[in-house]
Parts: sequence; C-alpha cells; structure tokens
Amino acid sequence: MPSGLRGAIGQLLIGSCPGTTIPVELRSLAREFGLGGIILFTRNIEAPEQVAELACDAQSLGGELPLWVSVDQEGGRVARLRAPFTEWPPMAALGRSGSVALASRFASALAAELKAVGVTLDYAPVLDIHTNPDNPVIGDRALAGDAETVGRLGRAIIRGLQESGVAACGKHFPGHGDTSVDSHLDLPVVEHPPDRIRRVECVPFREAIAEHVAFMMTAHLLVPSLDERKPATLSRRIVFDLLRDELGFEGVILSDDLEMKAIAATVAVPDAAVQAIAAGCDGLLICGGNIDVQAAALEALVHAVEDERIPYGRVEDALARQRRAKERFLAAPVLAARPAARRIAGWDAHRRIAEEMARYL
Repeated sequence: MPSGLRGAIGQLLIGSCPGTTIPVELRSLAREFGLGGIILFTRNIEAPEQVAELACDAQSLGGELPLWVSVDQEGGRVARLRAPFTEWPPMAALGRSGSVALASRFASALAAELKAVGVTLDYAPVLDIHTNPDNPVIGDRALAGDAETVGRLGRAIIRGLQESGVAACGKHFPGHGDTSVDSHLDLPVVEHPPDRIRRVECVPFREAIAEHVAFMMTAHLLVPSLDERKPATLSRRIVFDLLRDELGFEGVILSDDLEMKAIAATVAVPDAAVQAIAAGCDGLLICGGNIDVQAAALEALVHAVEDERIPYGRVEDALARQRRAKERFLAAPVLAARPAARRIAGWDAHRRIAEEMARYL
C-alpha cells in the first residue's frame, strides 16, 4: 500500500455523529484516517448558534483540507434545519410555479442560511421525476412529473446554491422517481429499458452536469436492464459506465447512506464501502452516528487497496476529485458566527419567498 494512504482514506467518508457535539471517537478517527466531512441530522441540531459552533468545531478535525459540513435541506418533509430557520415548502411548489426566477431566489436564500451556520454542502436538488403517484419516498420532494421541468428548475437551484458558495448535490442517480418501495426499508426495482432511462430519467442529470453541479448522489435501487445483480450505488455499469463515462460527469460521485436497508439488509457496511468505491463512487455517506461502523468501513477500504481489490489508481482519482471540489468551494474558509447565525436564519425576506412558493401548493 502506498505510504500515507491510511491517513488520507478518510477523505472519502462523510461521517456522522450521534449528538450535538463532536465525540472523542470521531476525533480519533479523523486523526488516524483523515475525514472528508460530516453530515448533520435533526439529532445534531438545537439552535442556529449551536450549529455554527458544531461546524466550526468540525473544522478542527481537518488537516491539510477543510471538511465538508453537509445537510439534507431540500424543503418540505426533508429539512433538518427547522424554525427558527426558514421553513421551506416542498419542491413540488416550485414545479407548479414553473418559475426559474423563484427557484433561483429560493436557492440563494437557502444558501445564505446554510452559510451563516457553516454548512458548505447541501444534498439538493432532488432530480428524480415524480412519475409514480404511489412512490412512498419521493412524492412532493420532486420538482415535477416531467423531465423538462425538473431539469430546468434543478439547474436554477444548482446555480443559486453554487453561485452563493454552497456546493449542490443532484440526487438520486439514475432516478428514484418511478419506484413503489422506500429504499430506506427495502431495495426498489426500476423495470424500465435502457432507452427509456436515457430518454427520461437521465435528462435532469444531464442538465445538472451542464450546470457544473459539484456532487451527484447515487440511488440504492436495482435497474435490471442496466445491471441485473448490483444496485446502482454498487454497480460499475451505472456509476462509472453511465454517469461518469457516457454522461461525462466530472464532479464527485457520492453514495447515498450505506446504512439504508436497501443495501445494508444484504451487504455489510464495510463491504458496501469497498464495492461503492470500486464501482466509481468518490465518497461515502454513513449516517447512523456509530463511529465504530465508520472506522470499520475505512479499515475495509485500506485492506481492499492492500489486496488489490480496489486499484490504487481508483482511490487516487477519488481523492483528486474530492480535493478539486474543496478547492472550488472551500478555498476561503466559511466562518460561521453566532450572531450571524441567529440573524440570518429565518430572515423576513426569506420567509416571504417561502410564502410565495407556498401559494402554489
């Protein structure tokens, strides 16, 4: 194994912690392996000032490269930052408005509140197309039921976030819109042929690529027409051949949470981590807050490189993509401040945008 890989492999992990402060176990993991970033959930959040302090403390875990401080802040039912932060309507409201200008104003306001508390990566926008009314996990999280609207408004959200200094992440590739199973609970199956997936589901992701989106997140679902055995997150045919090679995405490919049952019910988290990186993912989400699970995943990656189950060049490429994204968005440190955190969260101007969006529900 090349010297120094053990101390860098953690750049491929966006980890999680169980509470509102950084535990000693995560500090220890960061010292041994490095750490790419953290993801915040409701369990990590008490108030704007506390989030700002947590984000600042997370940066103390970084070495040469700063950490991503990330969150799922879509609007509607998937929003970790609640009042006094602005409570945004679900993204279906933007789809019904059809307004690129409103989507841009929403994204800029959202970015301002995220930056005020030190968040630098938002897992938004959802680029799934809501084509199945029985879909239990996407629903009104989707912008619309047609590819053109999702792509057009998705681009506006990406542009608004990224021009304001927050990295955006399109999700969930290759499209979670036409499923009837929640991947948090089981493995969905998408039965469409490849030509339909390229013609419909891939359209918003192509638009996101054209907008230079920083991240793409994979979906935990099986698409038998593309790969009969492996779910998308673990499939080289989908992650590398389709997203990286055919669609030409040059940013960071990130797995969805490897502890979701769609994957974890049949593949242990350390094994899934190895398979995801081998398939072409450049980063991993492990979201349950168990530091031992996160450390085991990193150990598994180190051993997989030593055993040549993952070529060293694959890890080098993933590390380089992570570095480029950080140089793009984190070159100037995001310094969250307690007064700004409280002042900007839930700003009147932002609430007026949310009220305008809500009129379309």
